Amino acid sequence: MAFELPKLAYGFDALEPHIDTKTMETHYGKHHAAYVNNLNNALKGTAFENASLEEILAKAVETPAVRNNGGGHYNHSFFWTLLSAEPSAKPDGKLAEAIDATFGSLDNFKAEFTKLSLSIFGSGWAWLCVKNGTLHLYSTPNQDNTLMPFHKEQGLPILGLDVWEHAYYLLYQNRRVEYVEAFFKVLDWKVVSSKFETLA
Repeated sequence: MAFELPKLAYGFDALEPHIDTKTMETHYGKHHAAYVNNLNNALKGTAFENASLEEILAKAVETPAVRNNGGGHYNHSFFWTLLSAEPSAKPDGKLAEAIDATFGSLDNFKAEFTKLSLSIFGSGWAWLCVKNGTLHLYSTPNQDNTLMPFHKEQGLPILGLDVWEHAYYLLYQNRRVEYVEAFFKVLDWKVVSSKFETLA
């Protein structure tokens, strides 16, 4: 089973001015595409050649090429689903209640998530995860994620932000805080709420 780039639900220019067209073209068409191609090549002739991506992340992460490219494919495929040109501006239902219960308010959550995103040294991801029915903020380096069993911080992600420089440097240069602010302007909370509903 060969993995493929997922189709985007929006055009490369749809997230302007918050995420620019050139960044989307490069991020999706170059970086994500490379993870897919490299993952397929790394899996050829292995016991995981026909495994699902989740199985690969859980069991084959000791192989660096599989860990890095499998994580890159999963993380980016997940990330694209969170973005929208017409996003819901805030969570609703059970997720809204859980955020208030855990963080005090949506604004407090955004502040904590931003702090986490800015604290990641170099490349990595910031995550909002569900673990044992409750919300947790975690970070992972490189293309790792919280599904990989060797991480102390494990959970099922419902929101994730790519803080690799390739995700924002063309538009924001070293101003990561502006990129995080822009992310929240195109984050579709309806999608995040739906992911939470399936796990809580």
